[in-house]
Amino acid sequence: MSLTVADLARGAMTEFQEKLRQQHEESMHRELEALLATANKEEAEISRKDFDGFKKLFHRFLQVKGPSVNWTKINRPPEDLIQPYDRIKAKGLPDDITTSLNKLVVVKLNGGLGTSMGCKGPKSLISVRNENTFLDLTVQQIEHLNKTFNTDVPLVLMNSFNTDEDTKKILQKYSHHRVNIHTFNQSRYPRINKESLLPIAKGMGLNGANTEAWYPPGHGDIYASFHNSGLLDKLLAEGREYIFVSNIDNLGATVDLFILHHLMSLPADRRCEFIMEVTDKTRADVKGGTLIQYEDHLRLLEIAQVPKAHVDEFKSVTKFKIFNTNNLWISLPAIKRLQEKNAMDMEIIVNPKTLDGGLNVIQLETAVGAAIKSFNNAMGVNVPRSRFLPVKTSSDLLLVMSNLYSLDAGSLTMSKKREFLTTPHVKLGSSFTKVQEFLKRFENIPDMLELDHLTVSGDVTFGKNVSLKINPNAFGPTKTNFKYCFKPFRKLKKEDLKVNN
Repeated sequence: MSLTVADLARGAMTEFQEKLRQQHEESMHRELEALLATANKEEAEISRKDFDGFKKLFHRFLQVKGPSVNWTKINRPPEDLIQPYDRIKAKGLPDDITTSLNKLVVVKLNGGLGTSMGCKGPKSLISVRNENTFLDLTVQQIEHLNKTFNTDVPLVLMNSFNTDEDTKKILQKYSHHRVNIHTFNQSRYPRINKESLLPIAKGMGLNGANTEAWYPPGHGDIYASFHNSGLLDKLLAEGREYIFVSNIDNLGATVDLFILHHLMSLPADRRCEFIMEVTDKTRADVKGGTLIQYEDHLRLLEIAQVPKAHVDEFKSVTKFKIFNTNNLWISLPAIKRLQEKNAMDMEIIVNPKTLDGGLNVIQLETAVGAAIKSFNNAMGVNVPRSRFLPVKTSSDLLLVMSNLYSLDAGSLTMSKKREFLTTPHVKLGSSFTKVQEFLKRFENIPDMLELDHLTVSGDVTFGKNVSLKINPNAFGPTKTNFKYCFKPFRKLKKEDLKVNN
């Protein structure tokens, strides 16, 4: 068989690309070793484990080109792989649910800062309800669980180098609560220059020129860092079998006894190693990852993996009807097995950033849910929307601070006085972005029980005893469904705010 000029050119290009890849990896190795030389012995030992994980990610980054999915191979998951929550709940609970709880660990992802809401320090320390922080509410929930069922469910916080010190200081106040709290740190990876593909760090320090040189590599790092910390083995030795993982800012992510019982009641040969809680997609969730069937595996599909020609199709609420809440139930023995076999398969998220000085860098990250395809008998459970109550913005904060929700033992539930099942759509303007500014603009949090839709723009403040509600007569008897947009530069009085939709 004769080779054409095109074949020879492709071969030469492939050889060139392979040499270039090897060159990049060798240069990266040298740079990382030089960074480790600036650390003390203890720090170098921890960082070497981090760098081992980073080098694996970097190696895959250099090899993978183009979209990570073939759109023609995507199928909807079979019905039995996405179970409705009501079917799980219909099984009821056994008399000895405490036995199951004794095999559970609650893990909260606590690596994020509150900077997007104008706060310094860990986001988990922002007050969200009755002076309670995200962390306060989490501890209250688990303490209530432990007291109610006479059990000992531990709380594990996955911190980052950004949140670890401040979090550990605050944990002292929970020493008399009936909750055993453990922490471990996710890895610290070096940001790399977009052009040279080399670390921008000049040493292992976090201050000065290195302030922007490091990043926590996404929550997909939980598997490696949990394993490396030794905490995974410790919990397995205690007889723990499952972790319930969720974002600490999702106030709907409480321990669900029915899902736990479902996991524990399956025969050993069909034991489910991974459950992802999904919920029905609305227009507000069109960018959320969804579950698909791909090459005979259940797989998480994120918008970043979708070819540009199919993005609108991905956002469709008719074709892809569910999205990932990031509430996950994962087998501890399975994590250990996959880590030891180096078989945890997660797509790389390439996150480009521009630093304050204008330098373009790349962060290589992974998502915890992307590992679903590596686990045996994985499935999704389509849960009620109430299990997805994230607080990402001041608009979300207004909702959870209002009388829409009742607080009991750290858990928020929709008020029984609200007639509608859906949560109001609230959009506050840029004047409300920072929590301190947000709080100054409300003398009291308004009554929102009858609210459907609220948009506020400009320099607006709210007085006392404000009620936001549907008023069908406000714009004539026929217009019962309108959106009232508050205009700027005046203080809203009680009589102004009898209408909204």
